[in-house]
Amino acid sequence: MAEHRSSVEIAAAPERVFEYLITADGITAWMGDWAQVEPTPGGEFSVNIAGYGARGTFLEVDRPRRVIVSWGFEGSATLPPGSSTVSFELTATALGTRVEVVHTDLPEGEVAGHVDGWQHFVARLALVATGRNLPADDWTPSA
Repeated sequence: MAEHRSSVEIAAAPERVFEYLITADGITAWMGDWAQVEPTPGGEFSVNIAGYGARGTFLEVDRPRRVIVSWGFEGSATLPPGSSTVSFELTATALGTRVEVVHTDLPEGEVAGHVDGWQHFVARLALVATGRNLPADDWTPSA
């Protein structure tokens, strides 16, 4: 199993960035086109991304420092729902917030697609959290 890390500095307070990680409207502003979430430990985490259903549960919600969810895809034999873990660590900085995304327990064959996806989506998170309105997302998995 592999791990992917990515991070970004965002010119917004952690409290503002946090809302983009735990609300359906916040999540779909930067990733996916539909979401249903219940941001409490054990609560539902469902996001449709480029035609794929990412499914899991919230494992930890520590406002405004950390969100951890289980992650996988409906119908996937290699990465079924809840089989990997994604954590978002928010740290206050002089600029605003540093967000580190760590995706663990990725099967080797899933790494390239997730690296591409997280690079794309983390950059979009930085833009929406600073008040930018983004066009509809046309990202599709590369691998």
